[in-house]
Amino acid sequence: MVNVMAMLAGFQEQHEKAMYLVIINHGFRFVQLLIFFLIILSSLWDFHVAAARDNIGDTLRVGDTLNSSSALVSASNKFTLLFLTNGSSSNYSYLYIKRYNVSDANKAWVANRDSPVLYPHGVLTLDSNNTLKIITTQGGPGSGDGDPLVVLGSVPKSSSTVVATLLDSGNFILQELNSDGSTKQVWWQSFDYPTDTFLPGMKLGVNHSNNGHIWSLTSWTSFHNPLPGPFTLGWDPNGRQLEIRGRGTVYWRSGNYNTSSNRFEFIIPNQKLIFHYSIFLNENEEYLTYTTRDDDQNGEFPEWLLNFDGRLFNFYGSALDIARADECGNNIDGLGCQTNDQLTDFCKAEVGQKFQQKKGYFKPTPLSSTSRCPYWLKDVSNTTSNITSADCEDTCRRYCDCLGFDFLYQYPTGCRFWSSDCEFYEDFTQPGTASSFVRSMAPKSSPSKSPVIKPFASCVIYEEEEENLNFQVYCLVKHYKQLDRFNFMFLRFSVPALFLVGENEIDQNKLLVMGHDLSIFSYASIMAATCNFAEENKLGEGGFGPVYKGRLLTGKEIAVKRLSKCSGQGTLEFKNELILIYELQHTNLVQLFGFCIHREERMLIYEYMPNKSLDYFLFDATEGVLLDWHKRFSIIEGITQGLLYLHKYSRKKVVHRDLKASNVLLDKDMNPKISDFGMARIFTHTELQINTGRIVGTLGYMPPEYAMNGIFSIKSDVYSFGVLMLEILSGRKNNSFYNDDRVLNLAGYAWELWKDGAGLQLMDSNLGDSCNKDQFLRCVNVGLLCVGDNAANRPTMSEVISMLTNESLPLPEPTKPSFCTEEVIVATIVGGKPQILSMNGMTISDMCGR
Repeated sequence: MVNVMAMLAGFQEQHEKAMYLVIINHGFRFVQLLIFFLIILSSLWDFHVAAARDNIGDTLRVGDTLNSSSALVSASNKFTLLFLTNGSSSNYSYLYIKRYNVSDANKAWVANRDSPVLYPHGVLTLDSNNTLKIITTQGGPGSGDGDPLVVLGSVPKSSSTVVATLLDSGNFILQELNSDGSTKQVWWQSFDYPTDTFLPGMKLGVNHSNNGHIWSLTSWTSFHNPLPGPFTLGWDPNGRQLEIRGRGTVYWRSGNYNTSSNRFEFIIPNQKLIFHYSIFLNENEEYLTYTTRDDDQNGEFPEWLLNFDGRLFNFYGSALDIARADECGNNIDGLGCQTNDQLTDFCKAEVGQKFQQKKGYFKPTPLSSTSRCPYWLKDVSNTTSNITSADCEDTCRRYCDCLGFDFLYQYPTGCRFWSSDCEFYEDFTQPGTASSFVRSMAPKSSPSKSPVIKPFASCVIYEEEEENLNFQVYCLVKHYKQLDRFNFMFLRFSVPALFLVGENEIDQNKLLVMGHDLSIFSYASIMAATCNFAEENKLGEGGFGPVYKGRLLTGKEIAVKRLSKCSGQGTLEFKNELILIYELQHTNLVQLFGFCIHREERMLIYEYMPNKSLDYFLFDATEGVLLDWHKRFSIIEGITQGLLYLHKYSRKKVVHRDLKASNVLLDKDMNPKISDFGMARIFTHTELQINTGRIVGTLGYMPPEYAMNGIFSIKSDVYSFGVLMLEILSGRKNNSFYNDDRVLNLAGYAWELWKDGAGLQLMDSNLGDSCNKDQFLRCVNVGLLCVGDNAANRPTMSEVISMLTNESLPLPEPTKPSFCTEEVIVATIVGGKPQILSMNGMTISDMCGR
């Protein structure tokens, strides 16, 4: 019996230890999943309560009431108006407008965000005086015939019929009707008083005719508390742009509005929902509004939500970001972030000033006094304070000695700050969600314990020097003797040293998981996945080596690029792709899963593209039939979106430098994904061009300023895109056009046809009747503009998108392209003099003096 009990105790101890390791390994992912689970439970509760309501139509007439057991539903069942509590445990209710019959619906409008009603005693009524108001059936203010809790709107005494109607747009209006039932006048509408959600048809701006009434959004205080929070989204009439402010300070601006592309400079493009903006300006009002083509596109509803931490995103479907003001206080060069000293971290000497949400507690260190533990309190006078985590974080960031903060109340409200005399201890056994916020440079390790360091679990690559093959790997190291603690350890590896760590200390059948879902694969796992690099698994061969198809034990299909041992620049390309993967995440860029190093071999592991590369279809007489005009134009659009992201919307401005048909991969739906970033270069946001002595890329796709003088910029990619687009239109390679007396490249051939008014003769015969001839000629025009001789005159990718999609936009006439006739000669700088190295058609990995 004793032995059995001992075995059970040992099993329990091992089980608990394993659970701790799982929790430590996953860190915040565990907390995020828990929060998400609680949010879903709350949403399901709301859905359950809403489903049991009596549907009383879309209209309240004089004398009608709406209570906690009934709901208004718009005519086409798109929106509903009803009283709801914020979660199953709340005693108070609010009058909300939200999507009808959607379980996780966002509460798009709140009537009484400052005046909650004790549940279930709230009542909305349109009384005999034509006043729309919220009252309570319980004694006290707002009960019976006394003063209402909230007056929404009123209509002067009139002989006309007065009603309150919930529209399919989500707008709740109080209106007078004509005898035929049409609207005579709208006296009040919810769209004039938005809360934290911006619906199509709403306005952001100012109404000069109504005492300067402002249309703007104000965030909630927290997920369950609709009290006005710290962030607002409004329209700046002076700068003609959107602004997100935190407690009055501008955190983010949208930048200028481009009428031709219908885009704001710093609004993150949405790949699934297309927003159409309209700006109205007259003597009475100035505002911005937006619409979408349909209410539901690809399972996505248009519904902008300003979160309580400053994040602006479209709530439904993929929750795609629109603006990230929540990142603007973390020394991050985000799109549209304002360089205001009030927003930046004052402790610039420290590395990493983000705050991490954790479960645990603060307490004094053994060698410190308790006089500064806690540090100090802020605005904790009552539980209805609308102080939020963003306010607390902003205050803590201003004091270099502030270790972190937590809250005193459940909402949460009221900050309690902790100094560096304290220490934070994680405790995963605490009930509820994580409620402490700890600065990323902490916690401190205890001097009394020496943890045993095992192989690292999570790493981030950081480039040290471009010309040096060493790079740094920042790793999260697990402390096996302190299962409730973990610290960051900084390790610096060269490529061979990194191989030794991966080869000697990691189980051959396991993966070493890194940041951004990037993994270090063991050599054995790659050999097994590719059947020892079997010839039948070979997908092709590029300038840096062969590519193989593989299948992991998990069933996931991969593509393995095995860098050639003979490639002098293979290591540089390998390193460059690893660094860039942390900056580039876009639907039109191929995804890198990880890498493998084995002795002298280096391998990159990508997502598998079942339809290979674009050149496989484009330049094959049989396969080319599968690319009709609709598909080709879709591929062109996808490539432009990917390049636009690289040049403008990624966190780092990137020039690809080797865009061509073989570097555009096609997924199962024939959507394009740009690949091979080994030659790419990162620009700072202030750099316009770079001059280099190393010429890399593919001859025929290089612009003259780069091939002859080593000058490259985003306009270099525009040139390559122009050549590629002409290849897509013609179905022929760049160097396959000739006439009787001279050699022509594709750009030269297209120019000759365009000059003679015969642009349609460039069309691939495989297109047949599927081709839209006007659209085709427009593409030829844009392609020729992109391959122009003067880089300054080439359009940007955002202008290219406008030219391709806005058919009413007049296009400039192209000029004679560079490298139009004769043999294409490429030179590089050797000893200060140009040297002829090669002709068109060859991939160059490196051209520099030896």
